[in-house]
Amino acid sequence: MNKQHLEGNSMHAQLTELVNKYTLTKTQTDQLNCYLQLLIEWNEKFNLTAITDPLSIIHYHFDDSLSLAKYIDFSHIQSIADIGTGAGFPAIPLKILFPHLKVILIEVNNKKRTFLAHVIKELALENIILYPYDWRTFLRNTEYTIDYFFARASLQPEELVRIFKPSSPFKNAILVYWASQQWTAQKIEAPFISQEIPYTIDTVQRKFVVFKQKK
Repeated sequence: MNKQHLEGNSMHAQLTELVNKYTLTKTQTDQLNCYLQLLIEWNEKFNLTAITDPLSIIHYHFDDSLSLAKYIDFSHIQSIADIGTGAGFPAIPLKILFPHLKVILIEVNNKKRTFLAHVIKELALENIILYPYDWRTFLRNTEYTIDYFFARASLQPEELVRIFKPSSPFKNAILVYWASQQWTAQKIEAPFISQEIPYTIDTVQRKFVVFKQKK
């Protein structure tokens, strides 16, 4: 059995484990598999993500994105925005798992937006908006109805908490930040922390930091 075949078996096993973990339907499984193949293919041409190994993508992109579903009831969430989504994490895996979500992908990089547009078409995803400008422009110039904002490997919390300024149309939304276990809050963002939720991906310990406006 050659190395490529072994790697294929390992990838299939990890995908199957993910499917069982989140109880994915056949349609969702096919979408996730298509997404994985597109990431592998496009990463050969463009620098979409630092992680390019298929098994690592499954662990550290797919599972890491979907892990939030273990702690938040998405059935009560109607709309989300992903700040600096890059290649679509965490929003696209969450959209696959929860098709009812209205999603805004905030991404300034044109090549990454081109990839995202292709993914949206290939996976037949609906109710997704690609927003091409930066975070501060988004806060100044948009007034979407958004329940949750997500940030994973994009901006730092001190920049993200601009959302809670009195003039922000999104000041009553909730922000979730994907953080390392070692992350500690600075003075500017600490007052907005509502909860820290530890979790583990593969053997890596991480945490979700939940921010919201204090009443």
